Amino acid sequence: MIGGHEVSKVLQDLELSFEIKRSKESEQHHEQDKGFQENFKAAVCRLMDVIQETGNPFLEKSAELVTLHDNNIVDAAVHKTLNPAKCLPDVVWDCYRSDSLKAFTRERRGLEKRKRVTPETVLPSQWGSFLRVDANKTQLFAFLARYLLTVQSEKLIVTTQGPDVISNKPIDHTNLSPCNHEEPDTRMMLHLVHAAEHCRRILIRTVDTDVMVLSVAAMTRHPHLFTGCDTISCFNGIGKKTAWEVWSKCDHVTDTFQKLCCAPFELTANDMSVLERFVTLLYDRGSNCHDVNSARKYMFTKTGRLIENISPTSEALFQHCKRAIYQGGHIWSQAHERQPVLPDPSDWGFLDCFATSIFDLS
Repeated sequence: MIGGHEVSKVLQDLELSFEIKRSKESEQHHEQDKGFQENFKAAVCRLMDVIQETGNPFLEKSAELVTLHDNNIVDAAVHKTLNPAKCLPDVVWDCYRSDSLKAFTRERRGLEKRKRVTPETVLPSQWGSFLRVDANKTQLFAFLARYLLTVQSEKLIVTTQGPDVISNKPIDHTNLSPCNHEEPDTRMMLHLVHAAEHCRRILIRTVDTDVMVLSVAAMTRHPHLFTGCDTISCFNGIGKKTAWEVWSKCDHVTDTFQKLCCAPFELTANDMSVLERFVTLLYDRGSNCHDVNSARKYMFTKTGRLIENISPTSEALFQHCKRAIYQGGHIWSQAHERQPVLPDPSDWGFLDCFATSIFDLS
């Protein structure tokens, strides 16, 4: 029982948790951050300076490999690694669909004016506002895809354009298009399989952790997405490093993660028991609790944590696990398929609300 001033403290903490609002910056895309835009502008200016001083590196016919930002020749060992005998660049762009699982999140970032993208269009002064409109990005990516094919090159250039694939030379696109992948994360894997038919060495350039995980090993996929990825919410205050450290000490959860990657039809009580213990340790490595509800009660009443800093409820975790299975077991496991067949998201922890999919928090 809790009485006296402890009741007031609990009520104050509860009220505070509901009054805390995410700042405007926290709801922005990371590319809308002022620091990110300043760094991007500085990088573009450096590249322009190099082009004006030494010429356009993209038109360079020399066999040497140079860095774009300073036009320096790279080390021979690096050149040998990054310059295979046959270079066939594939460029994969994002697709933006109205029925996307991420549409609800995009709408929360706010609405801006739509602009026409042409060769004569003036570059926007605020890239964040421009990129907030899906139609703008769709036009921009289509424009860049078409422009790539105009580059004078003896190499085969393959690029996506919506669900289709275009190239500067006639090739068989049967295994690449039309494609219903929404994310370039998985679509890159489809192009990787296609490129492997012609190349012995493949270089993937990306800044997305999901692509790295998809490329490296299947076993690490579910731990990665279970702790948060593009369409799966993360555990508040729990980073990838913490999750990895806890996982390294919980060998028994590996079998459960591998099972979830195989898209099981249902989650058993034993599966949930293992995952609840894992999540409990994420929040409190010294906890003796084996279920998240007991852990929540202990953290809230005994440690004085705010409600947003304790583990989720058992039912909320169950829905979270279903969403992780949908992303990893159904979407990621079919990354090599041109037309993956996906189940209804509403059966896997998502709700369709106003034509957008949101999490089922029940």
